[in-house]
Amino acid sequence: MGATEHVVVEGENKEGRKEDGKERVDEVVEQEKEGEKLDLEKGPVGAVVVEDSKGLERFEDERDHFHVSMLQRLNPTNPLRIVSNGGTRVATPSPYQSSRFQPTPPPPRSQPRSTPTPQPSVTTLNSRRFTNKLALLLYLVHKVAAIALVCFLIFKGIQGLIDGSNPAKRKEERVLKYLLPQVEAASLLSITLAFAWQKALREWPQIMVYFILWCTFFMSLSAGILLICFQKPATDGVGVCFIAFAIGNGLYACWVSQRVGFCYKVLLKSLEPVDKFRDLNQPAYWMLGAGFLWMSLWILAVVGALNFYYPALVIIALLLSLCWTTEVMRNVVNLTVSRVIALYYLRGMQSDTQFCFQRALTRNLGSACLGSLFVPAIEAMRIIARGLNLLEGEDEFMFSCAHCCLNVMQSIFRYGNGWAYVQIAAYGKGFVRASQDTWALFEREEMEPIVDSDMMSAICFLTGVCSGSICVIVVAAWTAKVHQPFTATISLLAFFIGYLMTRIAMALPHACVSCYYVCYAENPENRLFDKTIKERLELIKAGRDVVVPTPRVPRRFTR
Repeated sequence: MGATEHVVVEGENKEGRKEDGKERVDEVVEQEKEGEKLDLEKGPVGAVVVEDSKGLERFEDERDHFHVSMLQRLNPTNPLRIVSNGGTRVATPSPYQSSRFQPTPPPPRSQPRSTPTPQPSVTTLNSRRFTNKLALLLYLVHKVAAIALVCFLIFKGIQGLIDGSNPAKRKEERVLKYLLPQVEAASLLSITLAFAWQKALREWPQIMVYFILWCTFFMSLSAGILLICFQKPATDGVGVCFIAFAIGNGLYACWVSQRVGFCYKVLLKSLEPVDKFRDLNQPAYWMLGAGFLWMSLWILAVVGALNFYYPALVIIALLLSLCWTTEVMRNVVNLTVSRVIALYYLRGMQSDTQFCFQRALTRNLGSACLGSLFVPAIEAMRIIARGLNLLEGEDEFMFSCAHCCLNVMQSIFRYGNGWAYVQIAAYGKGFVRASQDTWALFEREEMEPIVDSDMMSAICFLTGVCSGSICVIVVAAWTAKVHQPFTATISLLAFFIGYLMTRIAMALPHACVSCYYVCYAENPENRLFDKTIKERLELIKAGRDVVVPTPRVPRRFTR
C-alpha cells in the first residue's frame, strides 16, 4: 500500500498515455492525408480541416503535458487514495487534487465599470437631530445672561427701596407707583386684543382684512394726535412718528386694494384645517402666559436699572433681549402650527399638538432663534426695497440705492425667508437650507409673483401695530392724568408690549397661510387644494391680473 503501489500506478498511467498518444498521432496523420486529398478537390475547405487537426493535436499535447506535470508535483507522503472495489485497487485523487485537475473556468468578460447613480436623500418627517445648534447655543447663553441680569437688577431695585438714605429711592417709588400698573395693564390688554384679533380673523376673514388695514390707519393716527395734544417735546416726537406711520399705512391700504380678494380666498381656505385640531391654540396660550410673566419681571428690572450704572444703555439692552425672546416665542408657535398643518396637507395625518409643541421647543428651537434674528430684518429690507423702487426713476442717487438694495434682496430672500418655517417644522431642516429649498419649490411652480405679493405677513404686522396703538391711547390717557412726565416713556413701552404680544397670537393664521403656499408648491395635485392658486397663476401669465411683486433687479442689469 506504500510507495511500491504508487510507482506501479504511475507507471501504468504513463504507459497507457503513451499508447493513446501514438494512436492519436496515427489518426492525425491519416486525417492530414485525407485533408490533402480534400484540399485538392475542394480548395479552401481542406485548409480549414488542416487547421482544425493542428489545433486538436496542439490541444492533446498540452493536455498530456499538463497531466504529467501535475503527477510530478504530487505529494509523495500521501499522493493518492487507494480504494478497494471488488478486490481491485483503484487510485482516486484526493478532493483537493480533484479540484485542481478541474479545468479553470474562463475569466468573465471585462465590462466597463459603471459609475453608481447618486440616489436622492430620503427626507424624513421625523428627524431627530437638532437644527442650527450654534444659534441655539447663542440664544441659551443670551437667555442665561438675561435672566442673571434681570435678577440682579431686581435685587438692586429692592436694595434701593430698603435703603432709606439712597437718593434714588424716591425715584424708584414714583416709577413703581406710576409706571408699573400701566405696563401690566398694557400687557393684559394686549393679550385680550391678540385673541380677539385671531378669533375675528378666523370667523370673518373677508371683513377683517379690510378692517385691519383701515383700523390700523385710524388707531395710529389717533395715537399720534393724542400724544401731540399733550404739548411736550417727548410726546410730540413720538406723536409725529405715529402720524407718519399712519400716512404710510393709508397709502399701503390703497395700493393693495386689488389684492384683498385673493388674500381673503387663501386665508379662508388655509384656515379650514384648524377646526380639525381643537387644541391648536394651546401653544399660543402657553407662550402668552410665559410672555406675561417675563414682562412682569422685565419691568421690575427696568426699575432696578435706574439704581445702576448707565441706566439708558442697560434699558436698551433689556429691550433688545425682550424683542428677541418674544420673537422666539412667536416662532415656536409658528413651528408648532406649521408641523401640524403641514403633516395634514402632505400625509393626511392628524398630529398631536403637544408633541409638535415639544419638538418646536427642543429640536427646532435653534432654527427659531436664527430666524428670529434675520427674518424681521429681511422683512424691513423688503419694505425699504418697495419704497425705493417707487423712487427709482426720480433721482440718480435714489436709483443707485434702489439698484443696490434690489441686488441684496435677490440674494437674501433665497437664503433666508419666513416661508422656511414650514420645511423646518415638517422635515427638520436647518434655516438656510429650508429657505433655499422652499424658494426652489416656488421657482419650480412659478409662484414667485404670488408669494412676493402675499399680504398675510403685512396683515399680521398691522394687527400688532393696531394693538400697540390702542394700548398707547389707553395708557397715555391714564398716565397723563396721574403723572404726565412719564407719558412718552410709558407710551413707547405700551406700544412695544401690545405689538409683541399680538404677534405671538397671530402666528397661528400666519402659519396656516404659509403651509398652504409651501405645501401646494410641493404637491399641487393634492386633493386638499382647490384651484385658487392655479387660476391666479393663469391670470398672471395671461396678463389679466395685476400684482405688485417685491422689486427685483431689472433684466437689463443682469446681462
